[in-house]
Amino acid sequence: MQFRNLKMVDYVVYGRGCFHQLDAILAPNRKNQAPMIFLVDHFFEGKPLISKIPLRGEDKIIFVDVTHEPKTKQVDALAQDIKDEFGTISGVVGIGGGSAMDLAKAVSLMMNNPGSSADYQGWDLVKVPGVYKVGIPTLSGTGAEVSRTTVLTGPERKLGMNSDFTPFDQIVLDPELTKDAPANQRFYTGMDCYIHCIESLEGTFLNEFSKSFGEKALELCREVFLSNEPWSDTSDDKLMMASYAGGMSIAYSQVGVAHAVSYGLSYLLGTKHGVGNCIVMNHIEEYYPAGVAEFKKMVAHNNIDIPAGICKGLTDAQFDTMINVSLGMKPLWENALGKDWQQIMTREKLRALYEKL
Repeated sequence: MQFRNLKMVDYVVYGRGCFHQLDAILAPNRKNQAPMIFLVDHFFEGKPLISKIPLRGEDKIIFVDVTHEPKTKQVDALAQDIKDEFGTISGVVGIGGGSAMDLAKAVSLMMNNPGSSADYQGWDLVKVPGVYKVGIPTLSGTGAEVSRTTVLTGPERKLGMNSDFTPFDQIVLDPELTKDAPANQRFYTGMDCYIHCIESLEGTFLNEFSKSFGEKALELCREVFLSNEPWSDTSDDKLMMASYAGGMSIAYSQVGVAHAVSYGLSYLLGTKHGVGNCIVMNHIEEYYPAGVAEFKKMVAHNNIDIPAGICKGLTDAQFDTMINVSLGMKPLWENALGKDWQQIMTREKLRALYEKL
């Protein structure tokens, strides 16, 4: 048996108000006056958070548009613009949800690796470490703060830059930063974590390492999304830790059916990751009966409307595109259905599932 040698985040700081330590955290990682680049979710443009970012010297804030999930061309353009303006930099700090953090990880890697980020979509294709990188989540649930991937939509596929060079060197987990998140977005992102847990805990790759993190994350998700106070400070604290633990769970196992199918939706239709997972989760009782039942209970409890009918009117060619992207996620399908997954999840069966969405 081949055991995975897991690369984790090097440093973690957690707690309300810990964002204020960012200046001290960055100081020893600054190199010869080279700037830090802050990639910040455009949601915060003009908001109070911006004034709290500890700019020094030629440091620069770049607001990144995360209306759509990160694309390889967006990563390449950001990296090239930074190289053209500064040459070398001390590091990249990603502030925002999963998309902003994924952009930060990808830009960090592309500062030191040649070619396009599309060249590195896959497993262990990155060969050179990126520049110093810090992840600061302002939404909880994606697990992007701890994962070894940065999910990107490229010209041919939606697939992460999965490598040991991808994880952040430092993460700053401050639940205060999540308090202004819109309720729907908070729910969809939180459900990404919940679905991580269901897929990890019921997958064929399950082991005691991933199980320990997954069970705790699942417990915290239940406390948040089935409570009478899902929007309290305490819930924010719990959800941030659920995101971390859920990300650790899948780091040593894998996700499953909901993620594999939602990748096709995102690639073709631009569906946001958390929303796509929820759309799919609504229809996969065959694979996760208890999880789907509890998910629907959480949806009702939090008065959330899950989009429906998004695949109506698609052409055969469009369905084929989604199917090809989804079936390309081989580790996800193997975790969900076992080594014979290709006999179970045929193109016809996957097409029928997409038609329900």
